[in-house]
Parts: sequence; structure tokens; C-alpha cells
Amino acid sequence: MVLMAGGRSYAQEGRTSYDFMNITPSAHAYALGGNNISIIEEDITLIENNPALLGPEMHMKWGINYMMYVAGIHFAGTTFGVATSDRGALAAGLQYYGYGSMPMTDETGQVLGKFSPQDIQIQCTYSHDIIEGLRGGARLKFVYSNYEQYTGMALAVDLGINYYNAEKEYSLSLVGRNLGGQLKRFANSYCNLPMDLQLGYSQVVKNTPIRISITAHDLWRWKIPYPTTTINSEGIIVEDKFFEHFFRHLIFGAEYLFSENFYIGLGYNYKVASDMRTDNRNFISGFSIGAGLKVKMFAVDVAVASHHVGGTTLMLNLSTSLSDFVR
Repeated sequence: MVLMAGGRSYAQEGRTSYDFMNITPSAHAYALGGNNISIIEEDITLIENNPALLGPEMHMKWGINYMMYVAGIHFAGTTFGVATSDRGALAAGLQYYGYGSMPMTDETGQVLGKFSPQDIQIQCTYSHDIIEGLRGGARLKFVYSNYEQYTGMALAVDLGINYYNAEKEYSLSLVGRNLGGQLKRFANSYCNLPMDLQLGYSQVVKNTPIRISITAHDLWRWKIPYPTTTINSEGIIVEDKFFEHFFRHLIFGAEYLFSENFYIGLGYNYKVASDMRTDNRNFISGFSIGAGLKVKMFAVDVAVASHHVGGTTLMLNLSTSLSDFVR
């Protein structure tokens, strides 16, 4: 899709039919730019970004997530984890993506009724501590899509590894996401999954309550379609510049950790900013903000972003440890 604004044209990427698989269900990660694969917390929703963030410390952790997207779109899901040993853990989850009611028309444009497209993702995650500080994880995902008379199914795997140095308080992760393919096509054409290779780094700044993160995505390719373009007397010119391509791979996040029970986070995603901004809205696009609070047995996380004039997105997480109820 291309958005026209004054003398500029902004193009958005839509290279697959399964791009919803890139939407994080974690409000904590969403507050930090929409994706984070390296922060170390006992937050069960974070494992959706990196299966290696799951661990035995998340035994009996249960989380639910909800996202109010633009144009009546709503996402919701749940994840539950258990320890399988003192070095391994297992989690199961379900994510639902509902796109509201849409008019159904024929080839002449006559309205025949309405339909409600939807996507469902069922997943199972396993992680294991390889050596002290080094953990690997894998997630199997089954995806079912229903768009009126068209249905599709896909199977994918996420592979992740994380190294955490508790003494120096830094974390480094590598993740391969959505490795797989379709089991059932929508029609006669084959749709690729949104494969991705990501590298993430998080660091608590020494002697401060500040944690910074950098997440690099789409590392399997240099040019991410589509860079910002400019329209002038020569027509549409792609801004094929080194730093334009470089920063479209990076997501920046910063948190102020008031305590173990409260944080505030801010993120900036340059790719989202360059895809979604318009001439009269350049600054706020790409930014996201959020906070998390733990009170007794419950933790609540919230994140907000307004990437485009078309609407504001809100994400909520609620999590708890079911073992706290049986003590």
C-alpha cells in the first residue's frame, strides 16, 4: 500500500499473507518499539518474541493479552508455562486476531452480506539451559486463517538463544522466526511466511536504574521494502541511502526501572516511522510508550502507540503465578 502526502509517497510492506505473526502480544515489548528479544524478566508474554526467554523460573506463570488496534481490529491471547526440570520449561499458548465485520461484494461491487476474517495461532514452546547463563528455546506454531470462503493453514518454527550475564547485567539474543510454510493454500497461489532473523542486546547502565535495548531485525537482507520515496520533477525517486537502509533494521528501547515491581518504557522503531509518517505527522510516528506494575500476585502492563493519523493502538497484559494461589 502506498500513502500519498504532499510531495512525498510512503510505501508499506505487505510481502506475505501472514504478517500478523510479527505482532507481539507483549505490552512490555510493544512499549519498547514493538519488538524486544533480549530483556530478562519473569514475564510469560515475552517468550512470544524469543522462546529462549522461557525458563523454569516461569513455573505456573499465566498471562493474557489484549490489543485494541485501528479500524475495529482486536487481538487477544493467553500463554501458560511450567517447569519440566531445574533446567527446562514448557509453555503453551493461543493467539486470536479478529478484523471486525467487512462487507462482502461481488465483482460488480454489489453488497451481498458481511463476513468476519480471522486468524488463529496455536503454539508450544520448550526451552533448556545449555550452560550457566546460556539458554536455547524452540517454538512450534500452527496457524489457521479464515477469510470468508478462503481458508489457509501454515506450520512454523521459532528458534532462539539467549546469553545473560547477571553480574554485568547484560543480555544478548539471536532468534530465527517463522521458519516454515503453508500446509493449505488460500487458492492456487503460495504465500510465504514472514521469515526473520533478529539480534537483540539489552544492558542495564552501570549504577543507574536505566536499561537500554537495541533489536536488529530482517538481518537476512539489506534492503527492506520499501524505503521512503520522494516525488519531484523527475518522478518517484527511491532514497537509496546507506543510513536509510541501516536504521530501518533497528529498534531502540529504554526503560526506567523504579523497582522490581514498576517500570516505564519508551521505544522507537525507525521502519515503522518511515513507513507510516505523513508530511504533517513526522515526529510521533515510530514512538511507543508503556509501563508495568506488579501488585501482590498480579502484574499489569500497558503500552500505547499512535504511528499514524488513522488511529491509536493500545495493548494490555495481565499475568500471575498460579502457584501463589495454592500456598
